[in-house]
Amino acid sequence: MGKSLTRKIIESHYVKGSMVPGEEVFIKVDQTLTHDINAVMTYLAFEAIGLDRIRTECSVSYLDHNLLYVNNMTPDDHIYLQSAAEKFGVHVSRPGNGICHTVHVSRFGAPGKISMGGDSHTPHGGSIGMLCIGVGGMDVATAMTGVPMRLKMPRVVKVNLTGELKPGCNTKEIILEMLRRVTIKGGLGNVYEYVGPGVAKLEVPARATISNMGAELGATTSIFPADEQVHKFLKAQGREEAYVELLPDEDAEYDDCIEINLSELEPMISCPHQPDNVMPLKDVEKRKVQQVFIGSCTNASYADIAKAATVFKGHHVNENVSCTCAVASKQTYRELMRDGYVDILLQAGVRMLEIACGPCCAIGQTPATNGVAVRTSNRNFKGRAGNPTADIYLVSPESAAATAIMGTFASAEDVMGEDVKELAKITEPEEYLIDDSMIIKPLPIEEAKKVEIVKGPNIKFLPIPEAPQQHLCVPVSLKTLDNVSTDDITPASAEFSSMRSNIPLMSQYCYHRYAPDFAARAKEMGRSIIVGGENYGQGSSREHAAINPMYLGVKAVIAKSIARIHKGNLVNHGIIPMLFADPSDYDKIDQEDELEFNNLLDQIPTRKVIVTDKTKGFDFEVNLDLSDNEVEVVLSGGQLAYLKKQLAEQEKQEA
Repeated sequence: MGKSLTRKIIESHYVKGSMVPGEEVFIKVDQTLTHDINAVMTYLAFEAIGLDRIRTECSVSYLDHNLLYVNNMTPDDHIYLQSAAEKFGVHVSRPGNGICHTVHVSRFGAPGKISMGGDSHTPHGGSIGMLCIGVGGMDVATAMTGVPMRLKMPRVVKVNLTGELKPGCNTKEIILEMLRRVTIKGGLGNVYEYVGPGVAKLEVPARATISNMGAELGATTSIFPADEQVHKFLKAQGREEAYVELLPDEDAEYDDCIEINLSELEPMISCPHQPDNVMPLKDVEKRKVQQVFIGSCTNASYADIAKAATVFKGHHVNENVSCTCAVASKQTYRELMRDGYVDILLQAGVRMLEIACGPCCAIGQTPATNGVAVRTSNRNFKGRAGNPTADIYLVSPESAAATAIMGTFASAEDVMGEDVKELAKITEPEEYLIDDSMIIKPLPIEEAKKVEIVKGPNIKFLPIPEAPQQHLCVPVSLKTLDNVSTDDITPASAEFSSMRSNIPLMSQYCYHRYAPDFAARAKEMGRSIIVGGENYGQGSSREHAAINPMYLGVKAVIAKSIARIHKGNLVNHGIIPMLFADPSDYDKIDQEDELEFNNLLDQIPTRKVIVTDKTKGFDFEVNLDLSDNEVEVVLSGGQLAYLKKQLAEQEKQEA
């Protein structure tokens, strides 16, 4: 049988390990990306490793998430990140240049490369035939050392697209349909490879909506072939030399297959409070909407915004709706201005925001109390928009524009009637405006050595975890429900995001919205354990959701299941991720129960640990879903300690 595109790329980057799904494989990483909210911890870790230069082909530090300078903390972070990038040979995309995923695909990405990014929506790059994987910041720091990166070999699922989208439908409908079928955790361990005749007509930014939001499936990543559409896109970006055709074999073998007929899709909507709570837009209860946001990395391409503007043409934002728009990059913003689309939006009463992530991660535009907000972004977790009382709905840009006009959920066809066919004529530019003046290139090595890294007063130390001990007897500091997100653990917003380079400060707000008394209780306990339900740690890749509990003394998380990226972050930062062997044991344990682990260091390598609930007087078993390498990292007390050992051994061998 032939090979999938995913398997071809992994084979071309293979270093060691097993290519059997579910087993551990080590691969060479070509590129990395970070963004400002999470990156300080990444570069503090790279500093601690002790190398003077990155060893990847290309690494980029994006200053794109928190551009709302509410105090000195974020500008201090940005100055630190720029100086660290100059020191270590990293590109910098300055504030205002654009959102990391859009800029990276446009200006740095190339078919066949492997990228790891400190953001869960890194799979955006799958739109051009790259294998792009979201990870925690410590993993990005590790990748920048050039050491092979561990990966659980994924199952590869073929998604066969046939037919053609109707006017007024967006590729948002495709990924919402995938979420409806697969669910937010059904993609764990999978790569979704999109193929079939329906793919050929999808332009790269339209594909990016699907690959980007594939993160909500819990998937390792999503990928499209590097075909003529990718060739056209890279040529339009002035980067035709980066193109190489990369397709799956005609007889490629897949682990599973999903069939979607694009012609049958209709406008869809994701309802609160999970992205997979999807239904046809026409069937949703008509509610009054107070806020509409068009933008984010997921749906703010030229064609996305141009189509939204076309829906608005001749109409105005409803008097009861606040409608804002954030374009994904400076390049796209200028093109939309050139072609008159920004003027159409302004005439319609849309407020143009800064070129940044902004409202998607609760940095500005927080909804009202008990508000109803409609967004084109990728997540609608409770509190994701900054207000836990608000209800967030996810739709396409076309539907968002129609909703802003009508004041309640509506599709483009509801507003435009037969004229909705005009939307099908809107495509990406044949030639993009090229201006890389907002990208700072790496300094030559000798100049870089002279750079002094600038650390403002808010930038504190990177906490280093303890190695596990043979005997552990600690209380349960928190028992959570299902689907706790990293937003629940480490809240978003401009205020909280600006604290992320200061763990002693940020840790005080750990679980601030979910369990406000957690930080004080955990600190008083000294050492403790968290008990979780299903899909613990879903959502954003932010490793602060592991670092803050670790700093507060959390030694392990015992849950029914743990999201992929968060599990990796727990391992990297010295918290042992454990899974109930019998999920019914979850119900027997209460907060503040005392749990005891005997011979823990001996049990960890067996992947099975016996735990005693001393309060209730019963034993239960937990499993450790860890690879051999992850076991070594856990026993070392985290990735930093493990990596330092590995690099020291490597230097000895080279000497």
